[in-house]
Amino acid sequence: MRRVLKTLLLCGLGLLSLQVPAREVQGVKYEESIELAGSRLQLNGAGTRFKAVFKVYTAGLYLSRKAASTAEVQAAPGPKRLTLTFVREIGSEELGRLFIKGIKSNTPNEEYTRIVGSVMRMSQVFYEARRMKVGEVINMDWVPGKGTVISIRDVPVGDPFPEPEFYSALLRIWIGVDPADWQLKEALLGGQTAPK
Repeated sequence: MRRVLKTLLLCGLGLLSLQVPAREVQGVKYEESIELAGSRLQLNGAGTRFKAVFKVYTAGLYLSRKAASTAEVQAAPGPKRLTLTFVREIGSEELGRLFIKGIKSNTPNEEYTRIVGSVMRMSQVFYEARRMKVGEVINMDWVPGKGTVISIRDVPVGDPFPEPEFYSALLRIWIGVDPADWQLKEALLGGQTAPK
């Protein structure tokens, strides 16, 4: 009887260890791990993007291994995902302009010249999306051999952006030298999660 109880207890503990709770930011749940392009990615960090005093969206960064710096994120092998979930309605055209500004301020001129075509195509993607409403999601995935895949409301939009430099430039909007939000940068790099 004691052996049976011990076995049941160990099985129960094993099941508990498999149930990893999601991280919650502004009521948005970020799973601790996801599957992307046949790879298991782990949540590196999640936080909130503030513009002035307003909460605009939450963001979560998924990588194949933990990274605490921009260089480590860029060097992480395999697929990557940055996911944004909106907690405030915003015009997609405005969002596209902010993304372009973020790319320009974090990308050397020579590199920006190489990816300017993709940057302009991205702005068109956001223009066509019109508005992002509360609860809607944008996923920006790096898929090796395919490129950057942008999905809005769970639907991939347009063809993949093939240049690796384009995905690196996108990530630097949030984790570059001049990030959109310093608290969010810290949170995405595994620091303190931005305020709830």
